[in-house]
Amino acid sequence: MSFGIFSQHLRHRSSSLRSVPHGRRLPAAAMPALSLALLACTSSALGLERSGFAAPPAGTYQLQRILSAPEGQVLDSDGSRQKLSRYTTGRITLFSFIYTYCTDARGCPLAYATFHNLKKSIEGNPGMRDKVRFVSMSFDPQYDTPEAMRNYGGKDARDTSGVPWHFLTSRTRSDLLPLLEGFGQDVSVAVAQPAGQRIPLLSHMLKVFLIDAHGQVREIYSPAFLRQEMMFNDIQTLLMEQNIKR
Repeated sequence: MSFGIFSQHLRHRSSSLRSVPHGRRLPAAAMPALSLALLACTSSALGLERSGFAAPPAGTYQLQRILSAPEGQVLDSDGSRQKLSRYTTGRITLFSFIYTYCTDARGCPLAYATFHNLKKSIEGNPGMRDKVRFVSMSFDPQYDTPEAMRNYGGKDARDTSGVPWHFLTSRTRSDLLPLLEGFGQDVSVAVAQPAGQRIPLLSHMLKVFLIDAHGQVREIYSPAFLRQEMMFNDIQTLLMEQNIKR
Protein backbone atom coordinates (compact mmCIF):
# COMPACT_ATOMS: atom_id res chain seq x y z
CA MET A 1 0.00 0.00 0.00
CA SER A 2 1.28 3.42 -0.82
CA PHE A 3 1.23 6.14 1.79
CA GLY A 4 -0.22 9.55 1.11
CA ILE A 5 0.97 12.35 3.34
CA PHE A 6 -1.46 14.93 4.59
CA SER A 7 0.29 18.07 5.82
CA GLN A 8 -1.84 19.91 8.32
CA HIS A 9 -0.41 23.39 7.84
CA LEU A 10 -2.61 25.23 10.28
CA ARG A 11 -2.48 28.88 11.04
CA HIS A 12 0.06 29.59 13.73
CA ARG A 13 -1.36 30.88 16.98
CA SER A 14 1.05 32.87 19.08
CA SER A 15 1.14 32.53 22.83
CA SER A 16 -0.86 34.89 24.95
CA LEU A 17 0.51 38.10 26.34
CA ARG A 18 0.50 38.25 30.10
CA SER A 19 -0.86 41.49 31.49
CA VAL A 20 1.63 42.43 34.20
CA PRO A 21 1.69 45.52 36.45
CA HIS A 22 3.73 48.54 35.30
CA GLY A 23 3.06 47.73 31.64
CA ARG A 24 5.64 44.91 31.53
CA ARG A 25 4.71 42.01 29.24
CA LEU A 26 6.17 38.53 29.36
CA PRO A 27 6.08 35.91 26.57
CA ALA A 28 3.94 32.77 26.85
CA ALA A 29 5.86 30.23 26.83
CA ALA A 30 7.89 8.06 24.93
CA MET A 31 9.04 6.41 27.80
CA PRO A 32 12.37 5.38 26.14
CA ALA A 33 13.18 9.06 25.78
CA LEU A 34 11.92 10.11 29.20
CA SER A 35 15.39 10.43 30.72
CA LEU A 36 16.46 12.62 27.79
CA ALA A 37 13.35 14.70 28.29
CA LEU A 38 14.20 15.20 31.96
CA LEU A 39 17.61 16.45 30.87
CA ALA A 40 15.92 18.75 28.38
CA CYS A 41 13.70 20.09 31.17
CA THR A 42 16.76 20.85 33.25
CA SER A 43 18.62 22.44 30.35
CA SER A 44 15.61 24.57 29.47
CA ALA A 45 15.29 25.79 33.05
CA LEU A 46 19.01 26.57 33.26
CA GLY A 47 18.82 28.47 29.99
CA LEU A 48 15.97 30.61 31.28
CA GLU A 49 17.78 31.26 34.54
CA ARG A 50 20.96 32.27 32.75
CA SER A 51 18.98 34.64 30.54
CA GLY A 52 17.70 36.39 33.67
CA PHE A 53 14.13 35.13 33.26
CA ALA A 54 12.17 34.78 36.51
CA ALA A 55 8.60 33.52 36.65
CA PRO A 56 6.39 36.30 38.07
CA PRO A 57 4.51 35.47 41.29
CA ALA A 58 1.06 33.98 40.88
CA GLY A 59 -1.72 36.55 40.83
CA THR A 60 0.48 39.49 39.77
CA TYR A 61 -0.54 39.20 36.11
CA GLN A 62 -3.47 38.16 33.92
CA LEU A 63 -3.62 35.46 31.28
CA GLN A 64 -5.61 36.56 28.26
CA ARG A 65 -8.22 34.40 26.53
CA ILE A 66 -6.68 33.08 23.32
CA LEU A 67 -9.33 30.74 21.89
CA SER A 68 -12.05 28.30 22.88
CA ALA A 69 -11.04 24.65 23.12
CA PRO A 70 -12.78 22.80 20.28
CA GLU A 71 -15.50 20.22 20.77
CA GLY A 72 -15.28 16.76 19.28
CA GLN A 73 -15.45 13.02 19.90
CA VAL A 74 -12.60 11.21 21.69
CA LEU A 75 -11.94 7.80 23.19
CA ASP A 76 -10.74 7.49 26.77
CA SER A 77 -8.22 4.85 27.78
CA ASP A 78 -11.04 2.38 28.49
CA GLY A 79 -12.38 2.78 24.96
CA SER A 80 -15.46 4.79 25.94
CA ARG A 81 -16.51 7.46 23.46
CA GLN A 82 -16.77 10.87 25.10
CA LYS A 83 -17.09 14.53 24.18
CA LEU A 84 -13.76 16.34 24.46
CA SER A 85 -15.44 19.04 26.58
CA ARG A 86 -15.67 16.47 29.38
CA TYR A 87 -11.88 16.86 29.65
CA THR A 88 -11.54 20.60 28.95
CA THR A 89 -14.17 22.13 31.25
CA GLY A 90 -14.90 22.01 34.96
CA ARG A 91 -11.23 22.04 35.97
CA ILE A 92 -8.10 23.85 34.92
CA THR A 93 -6.54 21.62 32.28
CA LEU A 94 -3.07 21.14 30.83
CA PHE A 95 -3.53 19.58 27.39
CA SER A 96 -1.03 18.33 24.82
CA PHE A 97 -1.02 16.23 21.67
CA ILE A 98 1.44 13.31 21.68
CA TYR A 99 2.07 9.95 20.08
CA THR A 100 3.30 6.99 22.06
CA TYR A 101 6.36 6.13 19.93
CA CYS A 102 7.80 9.65 19.78
CA THR A 103 11.50 9.71 20.69
CA ASP A 104 12.28 13.42 20.20
CA ALA A 105 13.55 14.50 23.61
CA ARG A 106 12.12 17.99 23.06
CA GLY A 107 8.78 16.65 21.85
CA CYS A 108 6.26 14.28 23.41
CA PRO A 109 8.63 12.85 26.08
CA LEU A 110 9.33 16.41 27.25
CA ALA A 111 5.60 17.02 27.69
CA TYR A 112 5.28 13.74 29.59
CA ALA A 113 8.20 14.53 31.90
CA THR A 114 6.92 18.05 32.56
CA PHE A 115 3.40 16.83 33.37
CA HIS A 116 4.78 14.05 35.59
CA ASN A 117 6.89 16.46 37.66
CA LEU A 118 4.18 19.12 37.82
CA LYS A 119 1.65 16.52 38.94
CA LYS A 120 3.77 15.79 42.00
CA SER A 121 4.07 19.50 42.85
CA ILE A 122 0.32 20.08 42.55
CA GLU A 123 -0.48 17.00 44.65
CA GLY A 124 1.63 18.53 47.39
CA ASN A 125 -0.79 21.47 47.49
CA PRO A 126 -4.21 20.31 48.80
CA GLY A 127 -5.90 23.47 47.54
CA MET A 128 -5.03 22.66 43.94
CA ARG A 129 -5.29 18.88 43.66
CA ASP A 130 -9.04 18.70 43.06
CA LYS A 131 -9.15 21.63 40.64
CA VAL A 132 -6.63 20.54 38.00
CA ARG A 133 -6.38 17.77 35.39
CA PHE A 134 -3.89 16.75 32.69
CA VAL A 135 -4.79 15.44 29.24
CA SER A 136 -2.51 13.73 26.71
CA MET A 137 -4.20 13.21 23.32
CA SER A 138 -2.76 11.04 20.55
CA PHE A 139 -1.99 12.22 17.01
CA ASP A 140 -2.26 8.63 15.70
CA PRO A 141 -5.69 7.06 16.31
CA GLN A 142 -4.89 3.93 14.31
CA TYR A 143 -1.74 2.87 16.17
CA ASP A 144 -2.42 4.56 19.53
CA THR A 145 -5.46 2.55 20.57
CA PRO A 146 -7.08 3.08 23.98
CA GLU A 147 -5.03 0.12 25.25
CA ALA A 148 -1.82 1.63 23.87
CA MET A 149 -2.61 4.95 25.54
CA ARG A 150 -3.37 3.19 28.82
CA ASN A 151 -0.05 1.36 28.68
CA TYR A 152 1.76 4.59 27.77
CA GLY A 153 0.28 6.35 30.79
CA GLY A 154 1.27 3.52 33.13
CA LYS A 155 0.86 4.40 36.82
CA ASP A 156 -0.11 7.97 35.98
CA ALA A 157 -3.10 6.71 33.98
CA ARG A 158 -4.16 4.35 36.79
CA ASP A 159 -3.79 6.86 39.61
CA THR A 160 -7.23 7.58 41.09
CA SER A 161 -6.14 9.50 44.19
CA GLY A 162 -4.01 12.30 42.75
CA VAL A 163 -4.41 14.81 39.94
CA PRO A 164 -6.38 13.06 37.14
CA TRP A 165 -4.35 12.43 33.99
CA HIS A 166 -6.38 11.28 31.00
CA PHE A 167 -4.77 9.55 28.02
CA LEU A 168 -7.08 9.99 25.05
CA THR A 169 -7.19 8.96 21.42
CA SER A 170 -9.79 9.21 18.68
CA ARG A 171 -11.76 6.68 16.68
CA THR A 172 -10.71 7.95 13.24
CA ARG A 173 -8.64 10.69 11.65
CA SER A 174 -11.87 12.39 10.64
CA ASP A 175 -12.60 12.76 14.38
CA LEU A 176 -9.04 13.93 15.07
CA LEU A 177 -8.54 16.57 12.39
CA PRO A 178 -11.15 19.08 13.65
CA LEU A 179 -9.44 18.99 17.06
CA LEU A 180 -6.05 19.75 15.50
CA GLU A 181 -7.62 22.59 13.54
CA GLY A 182 -9.45 23.93 16.57
CA PHE A 183 -6.30 24.03 18.68
CA GLY A 184 -4.13 25.34 15.84
CA GLN A 185 -1.79 22.37 16.18
CA ASP A 186 0.62 21.89 13.26
CA VAL A 187 1.34 18.30 12.26
CA SER A 188 2.17 16.20 9.21
CA VAL A 189 0.48 12.81 9.23
CA ALA A 190 0.04 9.88 6.84
CA VAL A 191 -3.36 9.59 5.21
CA ALA A 192 -3.30 5.78 5.07
CA GLN A 193 -1.38 2.95 6.73
CA PRO A 194 -1.77 -0.81 7.26
CA ALA A 195 -3.80 -1.79 10.31
CA GLY A 196 -1.74 -1.71 13.47
CA GLN A 197 1.26 -0.03 11.83
CA ARG A 198 2.82 3.24 12.87
CA ILE A 199 2.48 6.30 10.73
CA PRO A 200 5.59 6.45 8.49
CA LEU A 201 5.97 10.19 9.01
CA LEU A 202 4.66 12.31 11.83
CA SER A 203 6.25 15.62 12.68
CA HIS A 204 4.88 18.41 14.81
CA MET A 205 5.77 21.35 17.00
CA LEU A 206 5.14 20.59 20.67
CA LYS A 207 2.53 22.83 22.23
CA VAL A 208 1.02 22.56 25.69
CA PHE A 209 -2.31 24.32 26.19
CA LEU A 210 -3.44 25.76 29.52
CA ILE A 211 -7.24 25.74 29.56
CA ASP A 212 -9.43 27.36 32.20
CA ALA A 213 -12.49 25.72 33.76
CA HIS A 214 -14.73 27.33 31.12
CA GLY A 215 -12.86 25.73 28.21
CA GLN A 216 -10.88 28.83 27.23
CA VAL A 217 -7.22 28.44 26.24
CA ARG A 218 -5.29 30.95 28.34
CA GLU A 219 -1.69 30.05 27.52
CA ILE A 220 0.23 28.05 24.93
CA TYR A 221 3.67 26.84 25.98
CA SER A 222 6.44 26.06 23.52
CA PRO A 223 9.29 23.71 24.56
CA ALA A 224 11.44 26.67 25.62
CA PHE A 225 8.83 27.72 28.17
CA LEU A 226 7.85 24.34 29.61
CA ARG A 227 9.14 25.45 32.97
CA GLN A 228 7.49 23.90 35.99
CA GLU A 229 7.57 27.01 38.20
CA MET A 230 5.97 29.19 35.54
CA MET A 231 3.25 26.65 34.74
CA PHE A 232 2.51 26.13 38.44
CA ASN A 233 2.16 29.90 38.91
CA ASP A 234 -0.09 30.17 35.86
CA ILE A 235 -2.41 27.51 37.28
CA GLN A 236 -2.50 29.31 40.63
CA THR A 237 -3.26 32.58 38.83
CA LEU A 238 -6.31 31.01 37.16
CA LEU A 239 -7.46 29.55 40.48
CA MET A 240 -7.19 33.02 42.08
CA GLU A 241 -9.22 34.43 39.19
CA GLN A 242 -11.94 31.83 39.80
CA ASN A 243 -12.10 32.67 43.50
CA ILE A 244 -12.45 36.41 42.77
CA LYS A 245 -15.40 35.80 40.44
CA ARG A 246 -17.32 33.73 43.01
